[in-house]
Formats: sequence, structure tokens, C-alpha cells
Amino acid sequence: MLTGQASVSLSWVNTVLAAAERHGLSRTQLLAHARVDAAQLDHERWPIDDITRLWRAAAELTQDPGFGLKAGSLVGPASFNVVSYILLSSPTLREAIALAQQFQRLISDGGRLQIIGGVDKSWVIYHPQQGELAFSAHQIEAVLAAVVSFSRWVTDQAFIPSRVQFSHARLGPLTGYQTVFQSEVDFNQAFSGLQLDNVLLDRALPQSDAQLATMHREYAAARLATLSNTPDFLAQVGHWLGANLANGVPQRSAAAEQFALSDRIFARRLQSQGLSYSEVVDKVRKDAAIEAVSHTRQVFVDIAQNLGFSEASAFNRAFKRWTDHSPGEWRATAIAHIASPPDPVKDTT
Repeated sequence: MLTGQASVSLSWVNTVLAAAERHGLSRTQLLAHARVDAAQLDHERWPIDDITRLWRAAAELTQDPGFGLKAGSLVGPASFNVVSYILLSSPTLREAIALAQQFQRLISDGGRLQIIGGVDKSWVIYHPQQGELAFSAHQIEAVLAAVVSFSRWVTDQAFIPSRVQFSHARLGPLTGYQTVFQSEVDFNQAFSGLQLDNVLLDRALPQSDAQLATMHREYAAARLATLSNTPDFLAQVGHWLGANLANGVPQRSAAAEQFALSDRIFARRLQSQGLSYSEVVDKVRKDAAIEAVSHTRQVFVDIAQNLGFSEASAFNRAFKRWTDHSPGEWRATAIAHIASPPDPVKDTT
């Protein structure tokens, strides 16, 4: 999936879906209520706002104030693919969390973990990084529950935070929080996080393996580089449009289908970069028109047809709007410039 905005891996999406299925909800029900196209399930990553819609829909349909806690508690050793393996093979939990910070984007762009060390205890703080939609409190509770659940797997021992706190108000009975965290939980605090004993953070992990850890880090680094270098979404749309204008301007729905997105999600992806589909079309036409008029001998009727204009007059008006010149004037100026290049700078040495 091409991504020009904050996104989340399908592994985290599947965590929400699995928790909803435990409540008897089908994926079809949940996606429909969230107004998310089912075709998204074929994508490796989702726009961050789509998973926020999924969390909200799950909370509304289940009417379970502990939904986020239960979803996070489902997290296990294989929940996050290569990131899971990195954490499992790390020497200590502190170093595992540091590596989770480094490779966080392979799971989600929707937040980051931070460790603030103290003499005897340290805070693991979660900083949500939402999109246009405010995160559901269930999302934040799920993250801290997931940290605890995964830590219990990798430490192979009783893992109990000294203290837990959330920046939002309590969603359900305290007993639900105590079942998950087994410790004191506070609400309406300055940040959301877990306070952990340093002894717990720095104890050697039972599955620590330096060789495996190095191998997994190298693979994760390659995956992260690939994700960071994903071609720009606008550039991809522009390239596709340029190749398909000759038969008329494609409908936005056709462009969305080409990129395996619903029309609504496609429009929002463009809006996230400050453009509408018609503005993208206009820019592609403008750039192609100036290039063809300036550097080819094509007749203007052919250029107009190649750019999807129904009439040459419509092309002429558009060109005038773009450049304040007619195509003929623009070409004449370009030819004159080529025929009479500037005088070379004389060598005065």
C-alpha cells in the first residue's frame, strides 16, 4: 500500500478485529460501522484515521468499557512480526523497549514510547500521535495493556508495574484495570504510562540471543528503509494520470480503484496533502502542456487531445489561465530563446 500519511500495520488492525470477534462481532459488521472499505484488509498498512474509526466502532458496537484493555491483553510473542522477534531476543526489557522505539513505525506511526529513568524506578510513557481524528481512549489503554502483556511473555515471570496512569478519565470499573495491570491505576493525569522497577527492566531476558537479535535488527532496518522510501502518493497518482489522460480525464472513482482505495479514502489521502483530485488533474495537465508546447513540434490539437481536452478551445483557455499566454505565444517565445541563446560569459583571465 502506498502511504503519504501516518499509517498503521495490519498486525495492529488485526488485534482490534480479533478482540471484536471475541464479542461476537464479524469483521463485516465492524468495518461497515466504521465506514472502512473491506478492501483495506488486503493492504499491509492503513491510514491512521481508519484504525481510529475502527476503535470507535468497536467501542460503540460492543458497549464494553474495557474493550481497549482486553484488546491489548491479546498481544503475544508473534503479534508484531519482526519487531516481536527483536524484542524476544533482546538482552533486557529496557533494551527491548529502546528497540521498540527505534522500530515503532513498523507497527504504527500513531504514537511513540519514551523511557524516563529514575534511581529505583523508570516511567515508560506513551505519546499518542493521532491523525485528523482524536484517538479513542480505548486505543491508548490498549497500547499500555499490550506493553504489559508482551512484557509478561518475554520476561517469563510475574510482571507487575509499580503504577499505571492515563491522561483520560476512567472508562469502566476499576476492577477491569486491576485485572489487567494488577497495580494501582490513576486517571486524568499529565500523561499515560507505566512505572516499572529498574530491577525488572534490567533483568536478563530468558530468550536473549545476540546473534538472532542482530539478524532481526538488520531485517527490520531494511523493512523500515523500504517503508520510509515508499514512493510519494501524489507522484504516483500524477504518473498514472499522465498515462491515462488521452482517453479523457478519468473519474476520481477510477483513480481510486487503480490504487485499491475506496473513492472516499482516496479523496481523503489527497486532502491530507492539501489537494483535491481536480487540482491534481489540473497540475498534471499544466506540467505536461508546458513541456509539450515548449519542447515538441506537436500541433496544439494533438496536445489538447493527449491531455483529455474535448476541444482545442478548452485547451487554449486552460493554457492561458496557467501561463497568461496562448500556446502559440508560449511556443514562439521558447523557439526564439533556443534560436538566440544568451551570450557566453567571456573569459577575462
